[in-house]
Amino acid sequence: MRCDMQKGRVKPEVIPSSGNVFADLGVTNAEEKQTKVRLAVAINRIIQGRKLSQMAAARRLNVNQPKVSALSNYQLDGFSVERLMNFLTALDRDVDIIIRRAPRSRKGGRILVTAA
Repeated sequence: MRCDMQKGRVKPEVIPSSGNVFADLGVTNAEEKQTKVRLAVAINRIIQGRKLSQMAAARRLNVNQPKVSALSNYQLDGFSVERLMNFLTALDRDVDIIIRRAPRSRKGGRILVTAA
């Protein structure tokens, strides 16, 4: 933080985000974590939109209720990206994976999940 001595106020320094909060915080496997969260957000929105109980969602996803509870609380360490994508297909959603060349302006590729 910087201090504005003339006014006696502290001005916070604003640092632009990379677009991935996990990377900004220095978390290992940041892209995987962000991918899982975005998939879980889509799954949870569908479950909430259909007003499914955790038991009904568990039956639909072929898991037990504690797994649905973990998913709804974004405790995602027990879920792979592939498993989350399978949950989406079980909820009647198509999951499209598009592979393309990264722009030259950016070093390296990225993983991006967008819900339509």
